[in-house]
Amino acid sequence: MTTSHRNLFILLLFLLPLSSSSLEATSAAGTIIFTTLGRSRYNFDIFSLPIATSSSTLPPDNDRQLTDGVSVNFNGFFPSLSSSSFLPSSSSSSSSSLDSLLYVTERNGSSAIYLDLFPSVSASASPSVRRTALQLPTRLQFPLLPTAESPRGAPLISMMDRPSLSGDLLVYVSTHHPSSSPRQSWAAVYSTHIPTGSTRRLTPSGVADFSPAVSPSGAWIAVASYGDEGWSGDVEELRTSIYLLRTEDGSRRSLLVDHGSWPCWADDSTLYFHRRGSDGWWSIYRATISFASTVVSVESVVRITPPGFHAFTPATSAGAPGIIAVATRRQTSKFRHIELIDMRNGSNVYVEVTRPVAPYSHHYNPFISPDGSKVAYHRCRGSSNGDPSLLLENIKSVAPENFSLLRFDGSFPSFSPDGKQIAYVNLPGLFVVNSDGSSKPREVFSGNAFPTAWDWKRKGVIYTSTGPEFAGESTRVDIISITLPDDDGDEDAQAQPSIKQLTTGGENNAFPSPSPDGKWVVFRSGRSGYKNLYIMDAEEGESAGIHQLTEGSWTDTMCSWSPDGEWIAFASDRDDPGSGGFSIYIVHPNGTGLRRVVHSGSSGGRTNHPCFSPDSKSLVFTSDYAGISAEPISNPHHYQPYGEIFTIKIDGSDILRLTHNSFEDGTPTWTPFFLEPADVAEALDGSARCSFDDCHWLNINKSPT
Repeated sequence: MTTSHRNLFILLLFLLPLSSSSLEATSAAGTIIFTTLGRSRYNFDIFSLPIATSSSTLPPDNDRQLTDGVSVNFNGFFPSLSSSSFLPSSSSSSSSSLDSLLYVTERNGSSAIYLDLFPSVSASASPSVRRTALQLPTRLQFPLLPTAESPRGAPLISMMDRPSLSGDLLVYVSTHHPSSSPRQSWAAVYSTHIPTGSTRRLTPSGVADFSPAVSPSGAWIAVASYGDEGWSGDVEELRTSIYLLRTEDGSRRSLLVDHGSWPCWADDSTLYFHRRGSDGWWSIYRATISFASTVVSVESVVRITPPGFHAFTPATSAGAPGIIAVATRRQTSKFRHIELIDMRNGSNVYVEVTRPVAPYSHHYNPFISPDGSKVAYHRCRGSSNGDPSLLLENIKSVAPENFSLLRFDGSFPSFSPDGKQIAYVNLPGLFVVNSDGSSKPREVFSGNAFPTAWDWKRKGVIYTSTGPEFAGESTRVDIISITLPDDDGDEDAQAQPSIKQLTTGGENNAFPSPSPDGKWVVFRSGRSGYKNLYIMDAEEGESAGIHQLTEGSWTDTMCSWSPDGEWIAFASDRDDPGSGGFSIYIVHPNGTGLRRVVHSGSSGGRTNHPCFSPDSKSLVFTSDYAGISAEPISNPHHYQPYGEIFTIKIDGSDILRLTHNSFEDGTPTWTPFFLEPADVAEALDGSARCSFDDCHWLNINKSPT
C-alpha cells in the first residue's frame, strides 16, 4: 500500500488500554452498570466462501475470516474499489490485488462503520495463506465517519443495520436524533459525502427507516419503513413497508411494497425483499418496478421461495446475475445457514454454502462481492472467541464527566456500599465478584434468585428473592438475606454464607430493596391477589410486622429505595392493568406523594427496573422509549422487550438516552463510586459462548401448505 493511499484516511484504529479501576465517590455521577442479554458471551466476525453454483463443487474445508477478531463485526458490504474517488484506483498495480470491506463494528465502546483494505486471497487458498493476508501489518482499517463527539468522547452518531457505499456517498442508519414521541423508533437513514463530510438526513421526521439499499445506478435508495404510529412491541416482525427515495436528497419518496423489508437490488428495475407470508413462512419476493417521469409503480410482486422453510435477508450482485444469496432455516436444522438460489436456467436451484463448512453455527445476512466470486456473512468466530470475556465493558456515552457507563456480564447487578464488590445473578445462582476484576466470581447461593441488593449498614448482607421468575401472584417466591463470611473478598475462604428467609407466605415476594438506614426492606408481593408493594423489618422480616405501601388491582414491582430515604421508585402497569405496559412511579415510604415519572407510550410501552442516582435526584431505567433500532429478524441473537438505558430527573424532566444498540439492555444500577472507563477482563473457565438459539418463533413444527 502506497503512502498516498494511507494519507487518504483520517484515523487509524487504537484499542482502549486495560487499566485498574479506581474508586472515587461522587455526589451524582459515579458509575452505571447494566446487563445486555448474553452480549458479553459472543463475538461476531465476517467470513466469506467462494460462490459455487453446482452442488458437486465442494467448498473449502473452512471459510475465510475477513474481519480482525476485535469486538463484534457484522452486516458487511463489499464496495467497489473503482467507484469511490477516495479509494485506491483499481487500475493501480498496488491496489489491483486489494479487497475492500465495509461493516459495522462495536469496538471502542460504541458502534461505528469501518472500512478495511487487505490483500485479495482466493478463498480456496490454504488456511495459513488466508491468516497471513489478514494480519494487521498488511491491513489498513479506518473509521469512515470521524464525526463530532460529545465532551466525553462519545460519537454523536450510532450506526447499526447495514451500511453501503455508492461512489463517494456512505448510506447508513443512525439513531442520533430523538423522535418526537415515546416508542417511535429513532432509526433514520443518513448519507455522508466522505471527501467533504457533508451529511444529510434522508428520512422524514416522524418516520423510522431501516436496512437501506442503494440501486446499482446510485440514483435510488430502497428502505424498509415504519410509520408514525410508533412501535407496537412486536419482536417477531415489524411489518414495515418498502419505500423508494432519491439518493441525492431523499425526495420523490414513494411507497413501493406494502409489507416488506430488507430490500436489495438486482438491477434498477428489480428488487428482492423478505416478509412473512400469510402461511407463516418467511420467504423471498421479487418486485418489478416501473419508473415514469413523475410516478414510480410496481408491475408485479412474485414469491420466489416456497413454503416449507424460512428464507430471509436476500443479497444480489451485478457480478452474479441470476444468483440470490439468502439465509435459511430448514426443517432439518436448528441453525440459520447461507444458501444460493440459482435462477439462471428458469428454475430455482438451491446450493448450500455454509452448512457443509460449519453445520452447527448460525450464519447471518449474506452479501456478494461486486465480481460475483464470493459470498460473505457474519457468524460467531468460534467457541472461544479468541479473547477474554469482559466482566465490565466500557460503553461511551453522552453522559457528563466523572461518569462511567459499563456493560456487566451478569443479570441484576448491584454494588456493595463500598463499591468494591458486585453481586449478580446468573440463573440459577447468585454470585459475588470484585468490581476491579481481581477475583473469580464466587457463588454464594445456588438457587434460582433475582434480583440483588446490598444492605446499606450491615456489611456483607445481600437481599434477593428465590423461586421462579415471571410467575403469577400465588407462585412460591420468597425474600431471603444472604450474609457473606467476613473474608475480605478472599475467594478461597472456606466459610459459607448464612441464609435467612424473611417472608413466609410465598405469594411471589420479590424485588427487595433496603432503606438507607438499614431498618426496612420494601418489596413486591402477590399476597392480596395482586402484586403490590410492602415494607417489612430488614433483619427479622415479616415476622416482625409488615406494612402495605400500595394497593390496587394492578402490578407494582421492581422497587428501589432512594439513598436519601425520601422516595421509593417502582414500575407499575396501573395506567392499563394487565396490558404488559409499565411506567415508573415514585412514592414516599409513608404512602404519600405518589406520582408518575416516565411513561413509554399508551400501547403497552415498557419502562422498568428503576434505580436512583447517588444524590436521589435522578433515576436510571430500561425502556423501549426509543422504539426498536433494527429489524428483529435480521438481528436475531437478541430479544428486545425493553430496549435501552435512560436517565431522567425524578420530576420527569431531562430524559437522556445512554445506549444505542439493537439488544436488550436492562437491570441497571447506579453507584456513587467512579470506576475508570476501561474494560475489565473476567477469568472464566470453560464457559459456553455463542450458544444462543435462533428466534424461538421460527421453530418449525408444521408441514408446508
